[in-house]
Amino acid sequence: MNLRDILLKVKNNETDLNAAESLIRGMGYVPVSDIAKIDVCRSQRTGIMEAILAEGKEPEDVIKIAKAQVDACGRVLVTRLNEINVKMIEKNFEPEQLEWGKHKRTVVVHNGTPVTRTGGVVAIISAGTADITVAEEARIVASEMGCKTIDIYDVGVAGFHRLVGEMLKLQAYKPDSIVVAAGREGTLPTVVSGLIDVPVIGVPVSTGYGAGAKGEAALLSMLQSCSVLAVVNIDAGFVAGAFAARIANNVAMARSGKTGETVYENNGL
Repeated sequence: MNLRDILLKVKNNETDLNAAESLIRGMGYVPVSDIAKIDVCRSQRTGIMEAILAEGKEPEDVIKIAKAQVDACGRVLVTRLNEINVKMIEKNFEPEQLEWGKHKRTVVVHNGTPVTRTGGVVAIISAGTADITVAEEARIVASEMGCKTIDIYDVGVAGFHRLVGEMLKLQAYKPDSIVVAAGREGTLPTVVSGLIDVPVIGVPVSTGYGAGAKGEAALLSMLQSCSVLAVVNIDAGFVAGAFAARIANNVAMARSGKTGETVYENNGL
C-alpha cells in the first residue's frame, strides 16, 4: 500500500485518521545512496530513535548517513566510534553541532533541534572507570529519548563505601529506572537492585581478564542474581539505555495523567 492508497481510504471513510497515521509511519524511510535506508519514523513507531552503529561501516558512509538523518530528523546518535570516525565527524560538522560522550566513543550530531523532554529520569551507574564508555552510551541514548539522566561513575563493590556515599544522592533524584554497567564479576547491579525500589538493568562489560574474561563472568553473574533485575547483552549500552528510557517515559506518562498518549516526540517529524 502506498501513500496515495492510504489517503484515498481516509477520503472515502474506509479508515480513520489514527489507523492511517499508523500505516504512514510504518512506511517512512530515507534511502542513502546504495548503502542504507534510514528509519526516520522509528521514534514515532517504537519510542526509540534511529541510531548509527559506526562499527563495521566505512567512515565516509557514516558521514553520509549522519547528514541524511540530521536533514530528516534534526538529530542523530552515532555509537561505537574509533579515532578515524572522530576525525571524520569533526571535519564534516561544526563543533556546535556535536555533543560528545566521554572518551568520544559516542556522539550526537544535530542542527540545533532540541530534544523534547518527557519528564522521565534515568540513573546511570558504572562499577569502574573502564566501564564508563558503555555507561555513556546508555546515558546518551536515554537523554536522546527525552529523559533527564544522572551519572554516578566508579562506585564498584571493590570499594563498597563509594556506593554507600552516593545512595542518598541517587534517592534524592528519584530515578524511574537505573542502568548499572559492570565488568569483572559483575556484582554491582545485584547490589543496587537490593538497595532501591526502582527497576535495574544490568549491563555486563567486556573488561577483566583470565577465566570469565570479555564480560562472560559478569553476564553469568547478573543472570544468576538473587535480586530482581533485567540483563542485556555484553557491552549493550544502547539497548540498556533505550530500555531504561522506555520504562522512565511510561512512568512519566502515568505521572502526567496522559495514559494512552505518547509523551515522546522525535523533533522534526
